[in-house]
Amino acid sequence: MTRSTGFAPFDIVEGDCKRGIVLLGDHARRDLPEDYGSLGLPADEFDRHIAYDIGVETVTRELAASLGVPAVLANFSRLLIDPNRGEDDPTLIRQLYDGTVVPGNYPIASEERERRLDRFYRPYHDAVGAMIASVAQASARAPFIFSVHSFTPVMQGVQRPWHVGILWDRDDRVARPLIDMLAADRSLVVGDNEPYDGALRGDTMYKHAIVNGFAHALIEIRQDLIANGKDALAWAERLAPIVDAINRRPDIHVVKQFGSRTGPYEPTGT
Repeated sequence: MTRSTGFAPFDIVEGDCKRGIVLLGDHARRDLPEDYGSLGLPADEFDRHIAYDIGVETVTRELAASLGVPAVLANFSRLLIDPNRGEDDPTLIRQLYDGTVVPGNYPIASEERERRLDRFYRPYHDAVGAMIASVAQASARAPFIFSVHSFTPVMQGVQRPWHVGILWDRDDRVARPLIDMLAADRSLVVGDNEPYDGALRGDTMYKHAIVNGFAHALIEIRQDLIANGKDALAWAERLAPIVDAINRRPDIHVVKQFGSRTGPYEPTGT
């Protein structure tokens, strides 16, 4: 964990917007601004999955470099506020996470909740929206949005068998070929909407991809497989040709509304 007084809520990885791809890392970092201290937690809690998605920053940066495409990374720990939740989600600011009570989040006043939305959450999503718009303009087509996450091998005492999982709602244009190409490696156990369900109203994919009709998927890589730089690089190298192949599919760069399993919404894509 690092802190600075001039805290930037997001980081941009530059790339060729004409390629039509946007990479996202919602939980890439575990940092906190100086005025929040450590949220009352010991330092070793920030080495855990509760603070960030271990290995994701390296995978995302290396994948962006390999493909030559832009990425947007959230710079703040998910313990401060979770950018991959809707503003009305009860887990937006967690008070208890996988057995750890977060003192700096309990209790939390409505004014403080709004302050974190304004300082961190909304600027990140504004940056994501701006990058998607830039890619759409530069490529003159609907962008392909690919979000990189990781999951802990054990959650609440339960071992998770998957090496990687693909999360999606109803739009399977990216998810189906991605699952098939990963599963072609017989050594991998590939989860289809595992270890989480990809239908989450108000999350990043919902906010920026689903309601706009943009092709997308969220990948979850098991953290013990990308915890060190060498392994994270290997996963980026594994993913690069797969993502590139999907990007070349004729149905990827068109706006298409599939709806959501979370219920009706007002489409914003044109």
